[in-house]
Amino acid sequence: MSKAVARTVPPVDSPCPCSSALAYRDCCERIHAGAPATTAEALMRARYSAYVVGDEAFIAATWHPTTRPPMTAPDNAPGAPAQTRWLGLDIKRHAADGDTATVEFVARFKLNGRAGRLHEISRFMREAGAWSYVDGSFPAARTLQVTPDRTGGNKKTAMAESKAETKAETKAETQ
Repeated sequence: MSKAVARTVPPVDSPCPCSSALAYRDCCERIHAGAPATTAEALMRARYSAYVVGDEAFIAATWHPTTRPPMTAPDNAPGAPAQTRWLGLDIKRHAADGDTATVEFVARFKLNGRAGRLHEISRFMREAGAWSYVDGSFPAARTLQVTPDRTGGNKKTAMAESKAETKAETKAETQ
């Protein structure tokens, strides 16, 4: 683990970095301070906020020990070579089944001035009453394809993720 870095903690009455409608003090700050996350979604939001504020210890502590990599300073830490600025979190889906859960989310960021999106489906596990992040997968991205249309202009369409989706889109376009 790298040397400790100073955390950038938002004022407790400011909006929570996790994009909930709550103040930081009523949302992720409690979990950062040691209160247990009641759901995997709450832990996901708190982990996102930890990346925003540079709380490396929280990120490591909430990563399941069987999958946790060697930790380095978050790239938004002062002096880190790559500078990430986290811009917002959108929870797409949360599904729990006993002591396991998945959370699908999109996190928006700027890395060295360039905008990006992280779309992940994260897996969580609850042991001894505490949720932890296990791992994540990245859904197939839809890419933008620009093709000439019948009028000589360009038509922008999202490329389909699967053959079934391609067939459905083709059928819909011909109707």
